[in-house]
Amino acid sequence: MDPTVGIPASQWLNEAEEKEIREVIKRYGEDRLAGPIAKAIVARRADTARPALKTTKQLATLVAGVVRRRATRAPVGKNEATRTFQAIRIFLNQELEELTLVLSVAVDKLAVNGRLVVISFHSLEDRIVKEFVARQSGRRAARDPIYGQPVHESPVRLQDLGRVLPTDDETAVNPRARSAVMRVARRLGDDTCAA
Repeated sequence: MDPTVGIPASQWLNEAEEKEIREVIKRYGEDRLAGPIAKAIVARRADTARPALKTTKQLATLVAGVVRRRATRAPVGKNEATRTFQAIRIFLNQELEELTLVLSVAVDKLAVNGRLVVISFHSLEDRIVKEFVARQSGRRAARDPIYGQPVHESPVRLQDLGRVLPTDDETAVNPRARSAVMRVARRLGDDTCAA
């Protein structure tokens, strides 16, 4: 997110081992073609007749070739390289780690009855937010092994107010909203305990 920090994606793609590229695309892009895509990236690096990957267009073309050879189709309106770009961006920017850190800080900064509102655009982000709200609302509290009742160890800091998904009308106007999930929670008083 800050181009002055860390290494550029082009440098990482041209230096990382095939296994690392595959794992990044698989984990952060949730792409079942992570292996063939990583192999194609490494093969492109080894091809001295072609220039190293430096532009997003070069990478998109390479990934599209792999996807088309595998006779699969991306969902309508979605570029074949979307998952690969997402994976590289999340990995290099450490976006999931940043999200995890900011959630706790955000709750600490909220006034009682203040709202925590988080919009995520893919399942990895949404899972982190969902689990965080569940823990902070006591739904994931430790349970007594015999009676199954919540153990009153940690205070309940949030009330889960649910999630909001885009309507068909919203996605018709803004197709990028199709994957958005907005989760909302209310900050409770500090003396509330898990129950």
